[in-house]
Amino acid sequence: MPATGSQKSPRQVSGDDIVVETAWLYYEDGLNQNEIAAALDVSRATVVNYLQLARERGYVQVRLSHEAFTGHRLAMALREAFGLTAAFVLPQRENMPDVGSRIVRGAADWLPTLLAPGDRLGVAWGKTIYDVAECLEQRTIEDLTVLQLVGSMATPYGFSADVCSSNVARKLGATCVNLHVPAILSDARIARTLREESLIAAQFEAMNSFNKTLFAVGSCTEDSHVVSSGVATKQELAWYLGQGAVGVLCGRFIDRSGAHIEGPLDDRMMAVELDRLRQREAGILVVAGSERVAAAVAAIRGGYVTHLVTGEASAEAMLAGAP
Repeated sequence: MPATGSQKSPRQVSGDDIVVETAWLYYEDGLNQNEIAAALDVSRATVVNYLQLARERGYVQVRLSHEAFTGHRLAMALREAFGLTAAFVLPQRENMPDVGSRIVRGAADWLPTLLAPGDRLGVAWGKTIYDVAECLEQRTIEDLTVLQLVGSMATPYGFSADVCSSNVARKLGATCVNLHVPAILSDARIARTLREESLIAAQFEAMNSFNKTLFAVGSCTEDSHVVSSGVATKQELAWYLGQGAVGVLCGRFIDRSGAHIEGPLDDRMMAVELDRLRQREAGILVVAGSERVAAAVAAIRGGYVTHLVTGEASAEAMLAGAP
């Protein structure tokens, strides 16, 4: 029985041709779904399915212009309040459950535009940076080197610090220099001996050659990553809190002004020194949670940040604590 107008059968075209043609008619020729259905002699529901397939297969990549986020009123306010080079603010509805994933996707989309051939990108550790790496699209930035800024550690998330830097390098077609030591050692003498080993010393020298950095900041609660990963015990955390700590940056504690709080972990820490993080062209901070606002403001005040990625609610909270 012939198909009626309401029961159209998809046009028989080999392979993915029909999906590509549908995408072209919609995105390039500007036809609406009903017009495409008539042109291809298929139902509107089939057109919707073809467009979805085109996106899933990567034939179509739809992005908002970065200016929509860097030119956001809150992005401009953050730049002015904190003297940032740029801010990238993602929209956020009240009680939005997936705002963290939206922020890391935004960071992954923006990051490659902030990099240039020949850059040496220092990459920190943590769930936020791991998620950014996972969201990066595969592309190649010529002569890019990715450097691990903190030694490896146990983590409840199923990955170590070297995975963050390795994944960023893999996605961007970069050379990767990992730091093949634990983030924290049991004894300062062991740490000192390891730093003097020629292989490790060479890795530290390479690590300190970065000109741009990608990092997140941690909070100072007992359930924060700095405790769950074994960098600090609860007793050590309590000591740092007593010294005014509000955040953790590359395994090191900072106070509200962003100043490094020197303490019992530093001699045992295998990571970049905070003073070096100020000596760079760009410091890219990703803030994916309201519980990290105080730490983020401290990092900005400390001079570690030039570029910021966050959501509207966190941006509002940061501005409320601006100088």
